[in-house]
Amino acid sequence: MLDYGKEADRYDASRGGEPRARAAADAVRGLLPPDTRTLLDVACGTGLVTRCLAGAGLRVTGVDAAHNMARRAAGRLPGAVVLGDSRSLPFPDASFDAVCTVWLLHLLSGAGEAAAVVAECARVLRPGGVFVTTVDKAAAHDVGSDIDAVLAPRPVRPAADRGQAVEAYAAAQGLAPAGEARFRGHGQGRSPRSTVADLHRGWFTQIPPGSPLATRIEGRLASLPDQEEPRPDPSFTLRSFRGAAA
Repeated sequence: MLDYGKEADRYDASRGGEPRARAAADAVRGLLPPDTRTLLDVACGTGLVTRCLAGAGLRVTGVDAAHNMARRAAGRLPGAVVLGDSRSLPFPDASFDAVCTVWLLHLLSGAGEAAAVVAECARVLRPGGVFVTTVDKAAAHDVGSDIDAVLAPRPVRPAADRGQAVEAYAAAQGLAPAGEARFRGHGQGRSPRSTVADLHRGWFTQIPPGSPLATRIEGRLASLPDQEEPRPDPSFTLRSFRGAAA
């Protein structure tokens, strides 16, 4: 898994920057009830999406476990970001009208850890509150390109953020499905050269950098045309779940 403390310096530029952040925030807001006033953004990263979520009567709080990420987020939303672990959120029960996790659950070690994070998000929700999360993140990057054909035989770990699994985590906390939205991952289309760079920095967790498998994949990627040309952007999915009213 990547060290997101070290990733902070390059995170925004390598993840689509403002256009992607605005697209994600607009999609999240579209799944919130009109009377939502407070929102917790769990694993807020550099705060780019968090800042886009704030405003228009919505008070947003960000929390992240990586110090460098939280520091950057705090610079964007002074006084509204705290350092904290998503598995043990530093907030009392029933603190927020809504909670979102954008690109978090897919990073977790497995179903147990993902279920624990969803349980924490549900704990800090007020009765009738809404939990919004991305699902099936890794699958979204497969856009049917020639790069995806090269990567297809690679080993993959079971995704902790499978839509069906997330629905089960939510149901265990009394949260029922409430909606779905999609948004474009601006600037996240892979090129052969950028995919090789991702291999080198350990982006593909089941392919150790420098391993024989990584070397074989790099060779196949190097043989593809248009080495610098990004393939189509992925389209990400958000699911929302609502708790029972008091």
